[in-house]
Amino acid sequence: MRKDSRIFVAGHRGLVGSAICRRLNGDGYENVLTQSRSETDLTDPAQVQRFFADACPEYVFLAAAKVGGIHANDSAPAEFLRDNLQIQLNVIDAAYRNGVQKLEFLGSSCIYPKLAPQPMKEEHLLTGALEPTNEWYAIAKIAGIKQCQAYRRQYGFNAISLMPTNLYGPGDNFDLQNSHVLPALIRKFHEAREAGEQTVTVWGSGTPRREFLHVDDLADACIFLMQHYDGEGIVNIGWGEDLSIAELAGMVKEVVGFEGEIVYDRDKPDGTPRKLMDTSRLTGLGWRPRIALRDGLADTYRWFCDNRGSVRA
Repeated sequence: MRKDSRIFVAGHRGLVGSAICRRLNGDGYENVLTQSRSETDLTDPAQVQRFFADACPEYVFLAAAKVGGIHANDSAPAEFLRDNLQIQLNVIDAAYRNGVQKLEFLGSSCIYPKLAPQPMKEEHLLTGALEPTNEWYAIAKIAGIKQCQAYRRQYGFNAISLMPTNLYGPGDNFDLQNSHVLPALIRKFHEAREAGEQTVTVWGSGTPRREFLHVDDLADACIFLMQHYDGEGIVNIGWGEDLSIAELAGMVKEVVGFEGEIVYDRDKPDGTPRKLMDTSRLTGLGWRPRIALRDGLADTYRWFCDNRGSVRA
């Protein structure tokens, strides 16, 4: 990408899209294009085609998606499947038809089988059953990967697919009904500390293991791969290290300064037992993350406190 390239970031208000925009603007890219839903509804094919024809983007970061945690996925399976399929189909097709030079599709580590070998390699995709609590979102993301590969094979369209691990950072969703585990824990411990409560309840047993990547590291990887990778195969993005939910809860408790006890609600679902990414393909290309989890948590908690009145909570 040149500094004057026309770059469309789909989903610029979300956690990932906003981080990509921050990085692009900070690096001096002059023509970063964005569209709010009121301007262009990405689930509407006519609106998407019109935007691409008028704006003529050269590069596209497809970070727009309907996302949420276990509760949200389990409660609205039709929406998670339908909305994500529509967004992906419309944006990828319009990008190809309007001469976009390269498109980068952002997937998720939840595409891998529930009981995939650990750490999960890119070739483990479609080798087993998905985790039931988020299979609708996962199926939509798998379809996006396959659409990118199909358009590459049939039309020669340069579309690449990246699979990030669990993300966190400034701009996250802290709504307890539909957020992911880490922002939910930050909010729970913060509110418990403020209220002087003696316990915080964490869903599940605390034993599942998860990997976390700061969203600013992801943005750095996205721009690196847009510049240096053109393959059909998907690329995992993560730390290559994980920890248990119990260990994560203890770390959040320490960062927030909560002094009570942690209680586990074992009647709530755990989800996939473990999700650790094999990142050897990415490190082989020359990229590694820089923001350690403890430092990233402190950064995210500061942002949460500074923006408490406006965060999604």
